[in-house]
Amino acid sequence: TSTSHLQLAAFALGTIGWILCTISMGLVEWRVWHVDNTTIISSGIAWVGIWKICFISYLHVSSGYKEQFCHKFSGYDSFIPHEIYVAQGLLLIAMVMGLLGLTTTVFALRNIYMGISRKTLITHFFLLGGFFYIFASLCVLVPVSWNFYSVAQNQSIAFPPSYYMPSSPTAQEVGAAIPIGIIAVILLLLSGTFSLSYRFPITTNTDMK
Repeated sequence: TSTSHLQLAAFALGTIGWILCTISMGLVEWRVWHVDNTTIISSGIAWVGIWKICFISYLHVSSGYKEQFCHKFSGYDSFIPHEIYVAQGLLLIAMVMGLLGLTTTVFALRNIYMGISRKTLITHFFLLGGFFYIFASLCVLVPVSWNFYSVAQNQSIAFPPSYYMPSSPTAQEVGAAIPIGIIAVILLLLSGTFSLSYRFPITTNTDMK
C-alpha cells in the first residue's frame, strides 16, 4: 500500500478541485461591472455570472426583489456572449468528469487497501481516473481563461431592457469565481498527474533466512 500514497493525495486533491469547480460554477461573481447610472443599480456594481446577472437595487424593479435583483439567462437568449455559453456547457462536463474521476479512484484505492491484487484492473482504474481529472481540469480552464480575457478587454454585452443593465460598463474586473476556477484547474491537474503516475508494486516471494 505504500505505493498508493500519491493516489490517496490524488483523491484528496481531486475532491477539493471538484468542490471548487462546483462552487465556481454556482457563483454569480464571474465578471464585476462598474456602472455610472445608479438610479436602478444602487451600488453602481453588477455581477455577471454564467447563469444570471445580479445587482443591488433600492427601487422595486421586480416582484419579489426589493433589494437584490437577479435575472436568469435562458438557453434561447441570443445576446449571451460565446464565452458564457461555453462556460455553461464545459463546467457541467467538468463536474461529471470530476465525479467519474473520484469514483474510479475510490474503486482502485478500495482494491488496494482490501488487499485485492488485481494488477491490471487497479492500474486501469487509476489511468482512467487520471484521464477524467485532466479532462475536467481542461473543461474548467477554457471558460475561466476566456472570461478572464473578456474582462481584460472590457467587453460589452447587449442586455435587453428587461435586465436593467447597460450594454457596457465603465470598468469591469474579475470576480471571485475566476480565481476559484483557476485553483480548481491546478488541483485537478495535480490529481490527474498523481493518478497517472501509479505503478503496481513488484512483489517477491523469496523468504529471507
